[in-house]
Amino acid sequence: MNLILIAVISLGVIALVLAAILYAASKKFAVYEDPRIALVNEVLPQANCGGCGYPGCGGFAEACVRADTLDGKFCPVGGAATMEEVARILGMEAGTAEPMVAVVRCNDSCGNRPRVNMYDGARSCAIAASLYGGETGCSYSCLGLGDCAVSCQFDALHMNPETGLPEVDEEKCTACGACVKACPKGINELRAKGKKNRRVYVSCVNKDKGAVTRKACSVGCIGCGKCVKTCPFEAISLAENLAYVDYNKCKLCRKCVDVCPQHTIIEVNFPPKKPKVEAVAEAEAPKTEA
Repeated sequence: MNLILIAVISLGVIALVLAAILYAASKKFAVYEDPRIALVNEVLPQANCGGCGYPGCGGFAEACVRADTLDGKFCPVGGAATMEEVARILGMEAGTAEPMVAVVRCNDSCGNRPRVNMYDGARSCAIAASLYGGETGCSYSCLGLGDCAVSCQFDALHMNPETGLPEVDEEKCTACGACVKACPKGINELRAKGKKNRRVYVSCVNKDKGAVTRKACSVGCIGCGKCVKTCPFEAISLAENLAYVDYNKCKLCRKCVDVCPQHTIIEVNFPPKKPKVEAVAEAEAPKTEA
């Protein structure tokens, strides 16, 4: 009986000593966390999409609390309303950020490009891109296997079965950037929504020379430079046989759209153009027999 009692007392003493050591260690190495981090994290959408540039909502909340200003910090999923709430908690002014949306910079639908082979492997763009250039003559074009659609958490992107291209639902897109990261061809891009949701961009990423591009795709950018010369705002640059529209400089005049011989420059959400006066007059003029 005495042996049992001695064992119990010994174990109790050891437990107390270990508990004291753990308590002292927890106090010595304790990491203080600002309680505002939890408050900010609560108002965030918890999408953990990474669109803010931080590893999840927790990382974004911590970055906001530690920052002196919210300039440059924006939650694309929660939008301006969420950032206003974050600013209220932290006693700061909400930073301004231009609304963004994902665009698909490929107009290489099935009717515009000749198919040169047929892929019969895993239905993954990442896997297909690691194996070869694709089913068509354009090695830069969309593979059409839908990695971007799978990556979208907001049901904002779907594959069109007729064109074989992804299509973005502007109303659902939060500009989280998941589809951009998922595309091994670099076709998806985040761009400013623009005034009245109107945008102009080059729907092509092909960097081959003009003759090669024209052969591979009837609507690919051939690097002719006509759009660059036409733009009065120097919003278009030409590099590696490919034109690019800088949305920060573009004034949406659409002059580049008219001069593009390949119809590669896309205009989104614009009203139909009014016919030119000369063209209308010529069409309405009575025809005289020779």
